[in-house]
Amino acid sequence: MSVQAPLAERMRPKTLDEYEGQDHLLKEGASLRRALDSGLIPSMIFWGPPGVGKTTLAHLIANHLKRPYHVLSAISSGVKDVREVIQKVESAGMFQQLGTILFIDEIHRFSKAQQDSLLGAVEKGVVTLIGATTENPSFEVISALLSRCQVYTLKEHTKESLLAILKKAIEEDSLLRNKKIQLKETNALLAISGGDARKLLNVFEIIIGTFRNKEEIVIDDEIVMASAQQSIASYDKDGEQHYDIISAFIKSIRGSDPNAAIYWLARMVEGGEDPKFIARRLIISASEDIGLANANALLMANHCFQAVQAVGWPEARLILAQCTIYLANSPKGNASYMAINRAQQTVKETGSLGVPLPLRNAPTKLMKDLGYGKGYKYSHDFPGNFVQQEFMPEEISQTAFFTAGSHPKEIEVQENINHLWGHKYSKS
Repeated sequence: MSVQAPLAERMRPKTLDEYEGQDHLLKEGASLRRALDSGLIPSMIFWGPPGVGKTTLAHLIANHLKRPYHVLSAISSGVKDVREVIQKVESAGMFQQLGTILFIDEIHRFSKAQQDSLLGAVEKGVVTLIGATTENPSFEVISALLSRCQVYTLKEHTKESLLAILKKAIEEDSLLRNKKIQLKETNALLAISGGDARKLLNVFEIIIGTFRNKEEIVIDDEIVMASAQQSIASYDKDGEQHYDIISAFIKSIRGSDPNAAIYWLARMVEGGEDPKFIARRLIISASEDIGLANANALLMANHCFQAVQAVGWPEARLILAQCTIYLANSPKGNASYMAINRAQQTVKETGSLGVPLPLRNAPTKLMKDLGYGKGYKYSHDFPGNFVQQEFMPEEISQTAFFTAGSHPKEIEVQENINHLWGHKYSKS
């Protein structure tokens, strides 16, 4: 392997015996180890956080069993790519086909249609599927495919396994072993890694790089924090930038700047963010920041989410871009957002106020005898399908939660409330 590859890539284990961690799956007598020892493995899903070795383990399994091995990434592959691999395996004949492993990284990003395209080949044994996901497969993998796979849960690396990986890198990597590296403190390194071995090694390499040509290097927590904060600028969908960039994205939409919003969207797309996470935030923005000013915004955002689920990467970026520009260019209003905030605050301050008797449900004779439902006026029995009556607890009967902003649509709602209810809420 080229020395130009990142340290984490250079240190990938070559055999299962070199693999660090996941003893609950790989130690003698463990479930996955028994399957590997038998030479017969089921289709499987590896579920676990980033950097615990899902991709590496799939590669090592293929090598260990001497199976043909194909790799697809759900971020950049579609149904066409899946079918091409399956056709390639089928056309290679029985010798090649027997036991071929198809590894799909981030399989949760595949749409239903893309996952459906795998079913036949998995069911017939044309390929043995190994999927890797950071998301709960119960929610993200279709049930038909999930039922044909064994799910193995991979755990975060322990402090001990991370330190073992780091020590091995210092002793064996071609670029590090000639340096005199002293790990005086490791708490900061372990904290930054968050149980992710790949992040640990790549951050460590960045820090070592700041010492340039020095042969004797002492690493402590202060050096780690100073170097890491200055040097690590890539998008991390599980770290602080995940929240910073989605915040910038939503604020750009709220601020009616489509160009800025598209830029932050591109940052997330290029960083491998979950498209459904982005789509969910667009739905929230459509209600919180646009609301009644353009009721179609919520419909657009909801359709966007459904379309993203159906299509998946890479085409989902087009749907997200369309919705982003639409929302950023929409008129803005937050009257409904402010109304629910005021109402919740009132609930916190006043507690569980009683429901007025006319509004209560009266399914039994006793409840009717107690006055439940008595005096309720059925709106459709009156002209215009409206009649004034009390719908609020007596203690807050004149409290107005909705207050229009400056947008004409919100003002129109306010005028309708005033028309129907007169001065009922004017004292709020």
